[in-house]
Amino acid sequence: MTRIDLTGLEVRPAQVWGGVRLVPLVRPEPVEGLRLHREVYGGGGAVDLGDRTTYTSYIPHGLVADWSGDERESAAYGTRLGDDAPHAVPVRRHHRLAKRRHGGKRLRFLPLHLALEGYLALHFGGPSIVWDEWSQQAVRRGLSPRAEAAYAGWRVPGLGEALRIFEIHPGQCGLMLYVADSLAAAFVVPHPEDYRVLHPTLVEDLYGELVHQYAFYGAPVPEFTARIRDEGGSVRTLADLRTAARAQERAWAEAHDGLMARDLLGTSYAFERVYRMDSSDLYRFLPPFRRTGEEQHIGELIADRKGRTLYLKSFRLSENQIRRGHLLRRLADCDWHLGRTAEALGTTYAEVARRVTAAGLGSLLNAQVIAQRLRETPDC
Repeated sequence: MTRIDLTGLEVRPAQVWGGVRLVPLVRPEPVEGLRLHREVYGGGGAVDLGDRTTYTSYIPHGLVADWSGDERESAAYGTRLGDDAPHAVPVRRHHRLAKRRHGGKRLRFLPLHLALEGYLALHFGGPSIVWDEWSQQAVRRGLSPRAEAAYAGWRVPGLGEALRIFEIHPGQCGLMLYVADSLAAAFVVPHPEDYRVLHPTLVEDLYGELVHQYAFYGAPVPEFTARIRDEGGSVRTLADLRTAARAQERAWAEAHDGLMARDLLGTSYAFERVYRMDSSDLYRFLPPFRRTGEEQHIGELIADRKGRTLYLKSFRLSENQIRRGHLLRRLADCDWHLGRTAEALGTTYAEVARRVTAAGLGSLLNAQVIAQRLRETPDC
């Protein structure tokens, strides 16, 4: 599996609130045998990854994938707002980002954090060979500690209002969220009842810096409109009008998949399987980190054995995050040798050192050795 397959989901016309566009995804038939439930945590969390490494973030809730067939447990929704909310929220400790529960028929995982940890762990071990250019910190500790910034949904201007007034369609199992008509996130669940309960959690999810900037500075986007032209008197009855309206819906769906969601659905991803279920698997994915200006997302999904998506959450990377991922990939491909990396990138030794520093990894370099190499070969 290399691509995201949304077979079985149909696009409905978009709804707009200011600069936020919400595109519903509907299943004619819900997925049987898999449900998603919510656990409310409500604050900061620290996750023991099992290798003396800790992932720390704001973790408002977790999801439990349930394929036990026991319908007595349903998705739990709840929160606490107002003056009675605590002034300090203790850090909740979690064991693993994905952990089996109750005899192997339920899996608790931390949505989006599973994907973000995969991005943070990208070549986390640091230099594979002890070159002189890298500091002792890089050799001994790798890229630790490593951090990335994100915004909670309630910090994204207009998102909370858009989700509050959003009309949920019958059979809706997901949405595509656009800010300034740029794809910010995709969200898919297996069952419409799960979606109705989990829809409000989108305002608690994490969104990238680029999404926040687009929402803050972007102008309102045009609303979806459909115009049915009665050319030659072809629309005479209600059945004719219904046929013409359905044609407009199909045209919108084709335009959306072919243009607006092109980068998300057309990209070839690197998938890592996190957990195997009875008839489906939980994955997280990374993009190719190409420097082409296109949208690039990280995320996690649950797919069946045919590769069809049952659950999906994506996170839009900023240009700086794409640049860091691209640079780390090139360094690792060249065994962290700066000279070979410069040749692979078609640039100079000094430029690679500058890019490493600009990517926030300058503390990993041995500044004295770099300066000496530049003095010895100033044209490198």
